[in-house]
Amino acid sequence: MSATPAYDRAAELRALDATLAGVRGLVASGTAHVPRIFRVPGPEEPLQARGGRPAQERSAATVPVIDLGGCGDGDRAGVVDSIRRAAAEWGFFQVTGHGVPGEAMAAAVAAVRAFHDADGGEGSDKARLYSREPGKAVKYHCNFDLYQSPVANWRDTLYLRMEPDPPAAEELPKSCRDALFGYSKQVKNLGAKLFELLSEALGLKPSYLTDIECDLGQIVLCHYYPPCPQPELAIGTSRHSDSGFLTILLQDEIGGLQILHEDGWVDVAPTPGAFIVNIGDLLQLISNDKFRSVEHRVVAKNAGPRVSIACFFSTHFHPASTRIYGPIKELVSDENPPLYRETLVRDYLAHYYSIGLDGGAKTALSDFRL
Repeated sequence: MSATPAYDRAAELRALDATLAGVRGLVASGTAHVPRIFRVPGPEEPLQARGGRPAQERSAATVPVIDLGGCGDGDRAGVVDSIRRAAAEWGFFQVTGHGVPGEAMAAAVAAVRAFHDADGGEGSDKARLYSREPGKAVKYHCNFDLYQSPVANWRDTLYLRMEPDPPAAEELPKSCRDALFGYSKQVKNLGAKLFELLSEALGLKPSYLTDIECDLGQIVLCHYYPPCPQPELAIGTSRHSDSGFLTILLQDEIGGLQILHEDGWVDVAPTPGAFIVNIGDLLQLISNDKFRSVEHRVVAKNAGPRVSIACFFSTHFHPASTRIYGPIKELVSDENPPLYRETLVRDYLAHYYSIGLDGGAKTALSDFRL
């Protein structure tokens, strides 16, 4: 009998990378099986077996939806209170009445879908942009941590660093240039509005979080999740919390995003015209646990492709920043001492990425507890 060839994971990863076509290329080639590099080790142990609520009870839980239009209707205090409770109890909420035109949202999703749907190969925009170079402002790749993560995610990404030092227009594919530049400006404005409301929710002046540069950096990740032939064997995005201060997400109608709430996974159902907002680790750190970042994931589906656009606000995209972050002084006292040590954002991010998504990135924050 001939011996079974040894499994060479590194070689399979390199082979996928060499196609410059990502997961979408696999699906376009007609693959009927999930390659081994994407297979999760085994189904997750049901969370209710570790003390969580029964699945039928968890399914009734829904992420709060907050109408920011109330700020202009004389109920700013009510909006601030809703955000305070959502940021403290859920770490996630959806916002409507945000002022971003529906046309801009739809155009961005369509542009991202068109980019990823296009064929790759030599001479294509995908081949031109395919890179793992950290300093590039515009790049396309399959899994930013492809060679570090124990399980590859069923996802491709167009990466745009929009602030500081935005890319030149010609760096973006012409097919999606105008839509994504316009969209990123709209979301930056929404981020400024949310940082004001979050500052007030902490009992601080409205400009506090922007004064300490929480919105200095902005990247836009345009994710694409092709239909998966064996969704039970793969994961769209591994369980993790976000590392920065704040994330604003636009998802299409496919769904698949789940958050960890009271020891159970809760679906974040697509709400037409809404953005999903979530607290990042650094905002939990500086708020001294008044707000909390929450682990989340994206399950693989045989529907789709699913498109989502995530805008991350954090200063680690500005490597020269020497600002040190710790629990905000106005939020600590003898009765509420600081819970975390101070850190440079780049030092926190280095530790976060050394753990990786599949390594339980939420533990990165716990390692900074005093």
